[in-house]
Amino acid sequence: MPALATPIGLVTPPRIEFGVGTAARAGAFAAGRTSVLVIADAFNAGRVDLLELPGRVAVFGAVKPEPDTDNLDGALAAADAARPDLVVGFGGGSAMDLAKLVAVLHGGEQGIRDVVGAGRVAGPRRVGLVQVPTTAGTGSEAGIRALVTDPATRSKLAVESVHMLADLAVVDPALTFSVPPAVTAATGVDAMAHCVEAFTNRKAHPLIDLYAAEGFRLVGRHLARAVRDGGDAEARAGLALASLYGGFCLGPVNTAAGHALAYPLGTRWQVPHGAANALIFPHVLAFNAPAVPEKTAAVVAALGGPASADPAAVFETAHGFCAGLGIEMRLSGLGVDRADLPTMARDAHAIRRLLDNNPRDLTVEDILAVYEAAF
Repeated sequence: MPALATPIGLVTPPRIEFGVGTAARAGAFAAGRTSVLVIADAFNAGRVDLLELPGRVAVFGAVKPEPDTDNLDGALAAADAARPDLVVGFGGGSAMDLAKLVAVLHGGEQGIRDVVGAGRVAGPRRVGLVQVPTTAGTGSEAGIRALVTDPATRSKLAVESVHMLADLAVVDPALTFSVPPAVTAATGVDAMAHCVEAFTNRKAHPLIDLYAAEGFRLVGRHLARAVRDGGDAEARAGLALASLYGGFCLGPVNTAAGHALAYPLGTRWQVPHGAANALIFPHVLAFNAPAVPEKTAAVVAALGGPASADPAAVFETAHGFCAGLGIEMRLSGLGVDRADLPTMARDAHAIRRLLDNNPRDLTVEDILAVYEAAF
């Protein structure tokens, strides 16, 4: 693990508005803009008025879960028609990721395949970017990464660039009050996974540990409350803050094996990202425990279990936490075909940008064993 003196950089939006009732501050920020394009899913497209955006506002309301390059092409076509000087991502991570990509690709000479990887986006960005999350999970409002699926290969295309950093992030927990319990549970565990995977990462750093540890503690304290009562403002705010902190973790440290093993569930079987991460989370936490025992014990304690790094005890606590929220914890229950597990294992093993961060090495056989145990 890197020492305290190891150089690291933390990039966050220059302005963050946080708290119940802050949604309209997106509109105040947009004052003076001539054309605004909102990138949203169908539900949030119907409540754009909450942002109080001024002037000419166009809405691309067709963002789908696990968006692919075709979905991105549709959003870029909407940008060509609207010719915005401000793009607003309004929704979960899918909407915010597409908003990032539209903001840097619209009007330029680069396409999505020109920018895959780190630092390949040509800058500076021509339009403003505001991110307004409506779930508490991805932390995408605070980050510099975006993901879309390549439908031909069923793999994720990952883009990383400081040019995708929002000018403003508006985190209004009230926008999450209507999120159903099942989605609240899954996205909440996703936020926790961001923090835990950064905390136990080979690139973990005390600067990021501060946010990561508080993030998973917030989830342990507030997620069950928000699942029970979606209108619990304090619980919703706790999850929104945890998600934001998770976003802070992703830039300098990023996730590890948990997300690598979750991605094939989304790309091959269209399992929502949060649900996939929640199902995989206990298995990878237990697998990694021998490599990071003290940090694992801190995670387990935050989930209400004994501060142990014994893999069996770790798994029991983490699995019980997730299952207690009503999350489906069997791959078979999500419709995954057992015959596809070896292909999924090979796909996950190829995601080196994440697996190389993991505190323990995983072979294809190790990954297949996790999938078999989770089936």
